[in-house]
Amino acid sequence: MDNIENVELIVVGGGPAGLSAALAASDYGIKVVLAEEREFLGGQLIKQTHRFFGSEKEYAGTRGIDILKRLIEDVKNREDIKILASSRVLGIYEDNVVTILNNNKMKKYIPQAIILATGASEKFLAFENNDLPGVFGAGAVQTLMNVYGVLPAKKILMVGSGNIGLIVSYQLLQAGVSVAAVIEAAPKIGGYSVHASKLKRLGIPILTSHTIKKAVGNKKVEGAIICELDNNWQEIKDTEEFIECDAICLSVGLTPLIDLLKQRKVKTVYVSELGGYIPLRDENMETSIMNLFVAGDVSGIEEATAAMIEGQISGLTVAKRINKNQKEEIQRKIEEAKKELVLLRSGPVGEKIRKGLSKIGLNHGENYDESILKEEFDISYLMKTGVPSKENLESKFPKDKKIFDKGPIAISECFQKFPCDPCVKSCPFNAISENGNINNIPYVDFEKCTGCRICVSKCPGLAMFVVHKNYTETSSLITMPYEFLPRPKKGELVNVYDRDGKIICEGKVIKILDSSFQDKTAAVSVEVPKEHFLEARNFKVRYLKHE
Repeated sequence: MDNIENVELIVVGGGPAGLSAALAASDYGIKVVLAEEREFLGGQLIKQTHRFFGSEKEYAGTRGIDILKRLIEDVKNREDIKILASSRVLGIYEDNVVTILNNNKMKKYIPQAIILATGASEKFLAFENNDLPGVFGAGAVQTLMNVYGVLPAKKILMVGSGNIGLIVSYQLLQAGVSVAAVIEAAPKIGGYSVHASKLKRLGIPILTSHTIKKAVGNKKVEGAIICELDNNWQEIKDTEEFIECDAICLSVGLTPLIDLLKQRKVKTVYVSELGGYIPLRDENMETSIMNLFVAGDVSGIEEATAAMIEGQISGLTVAKRINKNQKEEIQRKIEEAKKELVLLRSGPVGEKIRKGLSKIGLNHGENYDESILKEEFDISYLMKTGVPSKENLESKFPKDKKIFDKGPIAISECFQKFPCDPCVKSCPFNAISENGNINNIPYVDFEKCTGCRICVSKCPGLAMFVVHKNYTETSSLITMPYEFLPRPKKGELVNVYDRDGKIICEGKVIKILDSSFQDKTAAVSVEVPKEHFLEARNFKVRYLKHE
């Protein structure tokens, strides 16, 4: 065993939280050892090809893989950060010694502070034949597709409708894999409605109050038996249905990876809203052990944006404690980061997180704006089916229908309150507003809107459309976001679909905006018969199959 090395800070985990923590501490001259057990940095970001929600300040509208590139480039340019890839932290002991296995050599470190950003593991589900080859976790499917370029199946059944289940289903479709259905045991969709609506427009069934009973097959998955559940989560008799598929993907939640924390005897508590056992910690992310901090999913399951901010808070807190100068500046940055977290969690979708945090004595709710906690209108039908109700749509259309006659206008089909603002920030005419709070639903000022189409490509939820009702005397032009390959060609005839994924007419591709500005979300304008201008919301190139 080599000699013991004294260091200022060890960060365990090279995902978004760990990278952000290392950078925040390094900003104030702290020397950091960053240990990652895999051969590459990135954590879950390396699999995330979709755009992030949240605020512009926290990379909203940027794809996860592109956020990762920025973080890694920044980390590698810091002389104060020493990266230990392929390095497994084996122990954190009471004398503050940390043992790390690197290149088959065990080495001891004595840090002044430790930040654990070890992330989470996937939960599994009990059902008959769940050990058949072809039963995957969603993380494994993403790793196969987005890291190694391997298709996991030809036709897959997704179990779970949280954001991960919905996003992975969409990515499977982009990769050319058919998705038989998304089933969800709860009576409503677990993820953001915009993710569900993307799938519905592609014709993918989303079956709430359904669960899987059995994987069918001998040596591998050849199908699945699903059934309906009643209000008490009990199987409804005679509702069994066979789903043909060659793989089953489980996306049923995450649980924090707290093994090292338990070894160090950090106090933990079970909080179901945060994924299971989590460490007790304060608002600066410090655990019950002084100078041992956490950040990201290991402290409770949330989105990656929250993980990055928590990483900043923990890194800055370490810097403030070790650095002899700039303490006031560091504290100001810590407070700014905390305000960002409060803002992200202040809407209806943050209620579960707030409830979990309150159980460990944090953020008791006094900082949250009560006026935005409730949805503006009933979205229960949307959250059951992925399709907005007629009332939901009317709330976002112009009250004066003559507005449609003035020319192209943007229509926002975002109906759920969650933190996101790229559509607002992208509009050069200030025509889109969330009324001063990132958690509010965006509305379009139709008098200001010019129908420029910028928002169509910038919305991470693919919920912005531009409608030109009177394109000709008999036709309308609908500009829609499109993220599949190959792209349609100008003049090509396509099948046009409604919000439920049903074909309604034939359309003709008129314009395609697909430069680097669109960042792989093309804005495609399709001419449709005028009677369909309020229904046409998707199209498919005829020789491609998305279902």
